[in-house]
Amino acid sequence: MAVPVVFFAVFFAYPVAAIVGRGLKADGVWQFGRFGEVLARPEIRDVLWFTLWQALASTALTLLIALPGAYVFARFDFPGKQVLRAVVTVPFVLPTVVVGTAFLALLGRGGLLDELWGVRLDTTVWAILLAHVFFNYAVVVRTVGGLWAQLDPRQEEAARVLGASRFTAWRRVTLPALAPAVAAAALMVFLFTFTSFGVVQILGGPGFSTLEVEIYRQTAQLLALPTAAVLTLVQFAAVGAILAVHAWTVRRRERALKLVDPAATARRPHGAGQWTLLAGVLLSVLLLVLLPLAVLVERSLGGSGFAYYRALTSADANSGTFLVAPVEAIGNSLRYALVATLIALVVGGLAAAALTRRAGRLVRGFDALLMLPLGVSAVTVGFGFLITLDEPPLDLRTSWILVPLAQALVGVPFVVRTMLPVLRAVDARLREAAAVLGASPLRAWREVDFPLVRRALLVAAGFAFAVSLGEFGATVFIARPDNPTLPVAVARLLGRSGDLNYGQAMALSTVLMLVCAVSLLLLERIRTDRSGEF
Repeated sequence: MAVPVVFFAVFFAYPVAAIVGRGLKADGVWQFGRFGEVLARPEIRDVLWFTLWQALASTALTLLIALPGAYVFARFDFPGKQVLRAVVTVPFVLPTVVVGTAFLALLGRGGLLDELWGVRLDTTVWAILLAHVFFNYAVVVRTVGGLWAQLDPRQEEAARVLGASRFTAWRRVTLPALAPAVAAAALMVFLFTFTSFGVVQILGGPGFSTLEVEIYRQTAQLLALPTAAVLTLVQFAAVGAILAVHAWTVRRRERALKLVDPAATARRPHGAGQWTLLAGVLLSVLLLVLLPLAVLVERSLGGSGFAYYRALTSADANSGTFLVAPVEAIGNSLRYALVATLIALVVGGLAAAALTRRAGRLVRGFDALLMLPLGVSAVTVGFGFLITLDEPPLDLRTSWILVPLAQALVGVPFVVRTMLPVLRAVDARLREAAAVLGASPLRAWREVDFPLVRRALLVAAGFAFAVSLGEFGATVFIARPDNPTLPVAVARLLGRSGDLNYGQAMALSTVLMLVCAVSLLLLERIRTDRSGEF
């Protein structure tokens, strides 16, 4: 536990506490009255209300569109199913900046809808909601579908034999079994949309602001640290409650169900109704997932070949935007992500190992500590790095390692959640047998645990790499102008007018999308859990 605790204390708790302290302390005295002052402001209440209702609307819309897809992937067997499963998961690992850029190419000025029908949806709430559905479609399909595929269909068939209609059998038998998974997926979608930053920043315009966007505006543009500190604590409390409820639903799901091999439940569609359902799901995937990505690639070509890609290699063409050629952001991002992945694997691997060897209240608190980066604004963490890690022995403000450290904070929870179930499944008697035969604890881990968890370790590394590659909230503060990352470079290009800047943003987003998609396809080949559940 020592290494993860020290890592989180130095690079998470200390920067966040420093920001909160600067915002809520005056002359060494805590000013808790600022909560009332900030939350009483009409514009802040509007931000809180918009954050809440857009997250609820995004969650409901995602469930409405994705639940039929979850059923199709769980119960139907059709050609190309595995490839399509990987395709619908691509948006989940895409950086939010790429998602925003893809929908800007589809719905924004000069986008496909604008060209065909003269309709623009950017700077409207519909663009935000559709992008959130695109981003979270796979969460529902793979969380609910993964469980659905393992439910024994004979239970529903028995209800039909006893006289229940198809809908009654589904409502009385299948739906109660699926309810914990649906609740878990809904809570995760709500969490991701409640803390949405890149999508709202790019598509929402000045008229829409979530808590995360408002924290960024109060911190980076207005330097209003008291307001930012209050909003950070409000977001932290809300996300903490969401994660607590999500953990309860997961435990309930694990205890309540008897599952079967998912390979035994999938059948080829039969009848007009099932084929129509399959066609409808394929059409929704085409329009919702593939079309935005295809338009992004098409806009990156710009009707003139690879001109925008060639412009990425020139610093002169971007002298007003970058100190270096934008193409260098690709190399920067890959280097940063590799280092961040290594850090996340070490910290997360040690944490997962500790969680499997101990039990009790202390371990439950330690497990909650590992999830805290999902509950605190990444903007707060990034700005906290700048104001705290600037003195010896941790004078890192001008060091390149600052970016991988921030990215690793987001990657560690994914490593822990990926490796923990596999480590817990290792029979402790194997370690005990190795110890009886004279193996040291280190050798027992190397000879017993590591061969069994090697594939899970590769999956964890892939997720940590993809998440680190697309981290934007903290990196936007700490990435140096001469060493931008891909998400930061895309945001800078979109923030400047001109067709060249727009085309280069599309080109860089396409490169980032391809790297993330390749990483995901590799994960699909090596992952150990073939149920498809996250």
